[in-house]
Amino acid sequence: MTNTTNMPIKRNKSSIQRRLIPTYIFLIIASFLSVFPFYWMISAATNKTLDVARGKLTFGSAAGENLHNLLANYDLWTALGNSFKYAIVQTVVALFICSLAGYGFELYHDKYKDLVFSILLLAMMVPQVATMIPLFKMMSKMGFLNTVWGFMLPAISTPFLIMMFRQNSRNFPIDILEAARIDGLSEIMIFFRMYLPVMKATYAAAAVITFMNAWNSYLWPKVVLNKTEAQTMPMLIANISGGYTVDYGLLMMGVLFCSVPTMVIFFILQRQFTEGITGAVK
Repeated sequence: MTNTTNMPIKRNKSSIQRRLIPTYIFLIIASFLSVFPFYWMISAATNKTLDVARGKLTFGSAAGENLHNLLANYDLWTALGNSFKYAIVQTVVALFICSLAGYGFELYHDKYKDLVFSILLLAMMVPQVATMIPLFKMMSKMGFLNTVWGFMLPAISTPFLIMMFRQNSRNFPIDILEAARIDGLSEIMIFFRMYLPVMKATYAAAAVITFMNAWNSYLWPKVVLNKTEAQTMPMLIANISGGYTVDYGLLMMGVLFCSVPTMVIFFILQRQFTEGITGAVK
């Protein structure tokens, strides 16, 4: 005897699956469009410039030749080392300063601090180009041209990161703060021993954002780093593509070296990045 009680459930499931078909198709197309540029970059790095110009989408046999030309004609390892050094130092310093500011603005706030924070947010409205000439003169007088300090000082305290830490600090358990004070911990020890471990997801998200911004920065490094031995990867890529004739295979090989570090860091911290953006506190 056929069990008729399960028939409506099966029909509902099949109808739901049919309604989801357009969604699946859209997601497949969106995934393909997202992955295709990365695939094209890798395939172009293995082809000769003529094949890339013709729109060849399959892998070629010129990867070794493109890598050899890149290493022979450009100082790749110096640019990679500079990018890592500048990005890591800027990320560490920016996380400490911005998290300390967000911590203070939220957990010790009053109406005057709120006014200062509102003024700070107005700085987000000022374009970077408007401050570039005064910053360059300042760095020149301080002797910070072609140094890591000249690269990172204008970006170690950003209103966006301070706002991000302040917003996520609203989920910080106040009971932990009060219990730590009762136990005799100083305010700075509360920050290091209580706040940092609880806000690790926010730190991970801020680290990804800061590192990627520092790694991909081009305009300010182009102004403050005017020596070849101080150039970063984006500056190296611009030099490759700035000639009268462009070797697209060599260019894509350089772009591949420039893109891989940021992708690796994002994939490693993607879970913590999502939690930090959504304001999760553990």
